[in-house]
Amino acid sequence: MHDVDRIHVGGRYRTAHSSARITLTSPVTEKRIGSVVDAGDADVAEAAATARRALPDWSRTTGDRRAELLTDLATAYDARREEIAALVTEQNGAVITRSRRTNGTRPVALYRHYAERARSLDRETPWPSGRGVTRREPAGVVGAIVPWNAPQSLLAAKLGPALAAGCTVVVKPSPETSLDALLLAELATAAGIPPGVLNVVTGGRGTGAALVGCADVDMVSFTGSTAAGRGIAARCGERLVPLLAELGGKSAAVVLDDADPALLATHLIRTCLPNTGQVCYSCTRLIVPRARFDELVDVATTVLSRAVLGDPADPASDFGPLVSAAQRARVEDYLRSARDEGSRVALGGGRPAGLPEGFYVEPTVLVDVHREMRVVREEIFGPVLVVVPHDGDADAVRIANDSSYGLGGAVFGADVERARAVARAMETGTVSINGQDGEIAAAFQGFKDSAVGGPPDERAYLQIRSIAWPAGHAQGG
Repeated sequence: MHDVDRIHVGGRYRTAHSSARITLTSPVTEKRIGSVVDAGDADVAEAAATARRALPDWSRTTGDRRAELLTDLATAYDARREEIAALVTEQNGAVITRSRRTNGTRPVALYRHYAERARSLDRETPWPSGRGVTRREPAGVVGAIVPWNAPQSLLAAKLGPALAAGCTVVVKPSPETSLDALLLAELATAAGIPPGVLNVVTGGRGTGAALVGCADVDMVSFTGSTAAGRGIAARCGERLVPLLAELGGKSAAVVLDDADPALLATHLIRTCLPNTGQVCYSCTRLIVPRARFDELVDVATTVLSRAVLGDPADPASDFGPLVSAAQRARVEDYLRSARDEGSRVALGGGRPAGLPEGFYVEPTVLVDVHREMRVVREEIFGPVLVVVPHDGDADAVRIANDSSYGLGGAVFGADVERARAVARAMETGTVSINGQDGEIAAAFQGFKDSAVGGPPDERAYLQIRSIAWPAGHAQGG
């Protein structure tokens, strides 16, 4: 049982001011597995004030020293990555094979990448005229709000660049995945990150709202739904503080008429329904040639019918439960609306008969859909794939771009140059071709309702100051 009645502030656990608690529930057994503090305004204010006090010394630390500490954090994390991956799976139901990547090896790679970025960060650039410099300075105290679906990857993608830039951070993890965030704070302290540079306050929406509104927070970095992002953006706008946000998606996987069905089958789950569909860049719209529609629907249903839905701690499982009862109810509501609006269920569509406990929903394929349906336009965040026919490349691009979102995307086709042309025409931040993985160093930025600010690297956590002086005066120290 994981009962934690403290928050992590100033390099150590502290008793919270708030007496409220959030119960943690296993997505597999539906039983209680622990609790964490539901931090209040006083807890958030204390954490932010602690980060404010740590800011001057940390911001003046050399890039080489910050790089050393980020490397030490990566090493400490690497030694515990199996434990962290298992802890995340216990909390959110992510299958362990995926959790080992997104909450195990990827955070290590991100911390090491940003260690190198800290080392190479050019703090001051002389003007060509010799009459001044442009300085890049830390944005200040960052409030980082992290979701539950890939908590450690998404935290590392915020914490790595923020620390590299010289910022201090207050992290508010999702209630569902708070334990791993607290463990990370312990690792950071053990790795030598100075007290106050990284602080963790657990809690729900009220805690997040307090962090966004806190006077000691200079910048907010948020990953989550577009609806929540709008509210945070409004509050940041009132306070005139920068916001960096990665939001929702309804991404499209475009299949061209020369695509290899075996290649699509190989990459279908991790392209279209990774983490049981609970990933913002999931390509949950599969756009296929009309002439090959039945063939490719059969590919999708065959792959998903053979996939293993079961205990996420079992490496044989391809799909696990949804994160919570509320998330399952949300997905089931979308499935009801799809039937009501005339969609046909080609596979799945309900709860699995063999799993009476746990927040499970069968991998589902919907056909006979049209653009006005909620399941076509809205982010479901579950194992639901809609298949839409297209009549050529231009039509496929039109359908893919017919969305208020623009986060991820994919193209499958034998002619890679042709596939690249389609990818360039898609209004979205990241596109993979034939299942190609991205790179840690690759910049990305969501389009339309999928993002605010960016790109999400160390540049977003810096502010610019220019200093001019009279001609004939040499640059000082």
